[in-house]
Amino acid sequence: MKPGITCVVDNAVKSSSHLWGEHGLAFWVETESGPALLDTGQSGTVLLHNLDVLHLDLTRLKALALSHGHYDHTGGLPALAERLTPGLPLYANSDLLQERFSQSTGQRRAIGLSVDAAWLSAHFTLHLDDAPQQVLPGVWTTGAITDRPYPGGYVPRQEIRAGDGYAPDPYRDDLSLVVESDSGLVVLCGCCHAGLLNTLEHVQRVFRQPVVVVAGGTHLISADAATLQLVAQKLTEWGGLQRLYLNHCSGQEAYVTLRQALGSDIVRSCPAGAVLEWAAAA
Repeated sequence: MKPGITCVVDNAVKSSSHLWGEHGLAFWVETESGPALLDTGQSGTVLLHNLDVLHLDLTRLKALALSHGHYDHTGGLPALAERLTPGLPLYANSDLLQERFSQSTGQRRAIGLSVDAAWLSAHFTLHLDDAPQQVLPGVWTTGAITDRPYPGGYVPRQEIRAGDGYAPDPYRDDLSLVVESDSGLVVLCGCCHAGLLNTLEHVQRVFRQPVVVVAGGTHLISADAATLQLVAQKLTEWGGLQRLYLNHCSGQEAYVTLRQALGSDIVRSCPAGAVLEWAAAA
């Protein structure tokens, strides 16, 4: 198959399609070495349905990467595993298995992985590391994004265990996927809890190539006006960005603000069923 990137799961779906939407995210990354999957959405029901509608064959899958441990990015794991031969390489941060909680409803509830380390090890070959990892030739994880001078995508009342109590989640497991193209780097974000600007600066510093496409959830949905203006300013100053595909947790205000700043040709929506394109691939 021709190399390319398809959004498989998102909150929204492509118009007039038979795809299903849910609060979650998954991307199919087709390379010359075969396909990789970034995240699994919130449920196996939606993930498998959309893969079938899009005619994406899981028997060809070469690797899985997880952007972080939240349920809306890992919920499809059990159903996915049922269709795979055990041993598929799984790439993620070393902190993936940390328990995670939310008190957004007034009561603490688990929002992390629904499976444990033993289950993961039985179904996948785990590669959990803070360093960037090669998922397939030309496809890498960012590794841990530790330098965060710009605002992050932090959510109030999301927590991890800390001693006998709880502490705000630092999202140290958050990573993105980096795909090499002829014109530069494509960055696929899950939720970008580390912060969009922090993530992009990290990628350019580590991989030493220009970023030409950014896609996915950027967690700008809770950003204030000043933060959105800062993001718009920095993206404009960096230049070279050919496409910014926003979905999942990016928010309508961020979409409008960035579209006004960067232009409608650059800033686009990315519902389930969208196939990413940019100038070099046209």
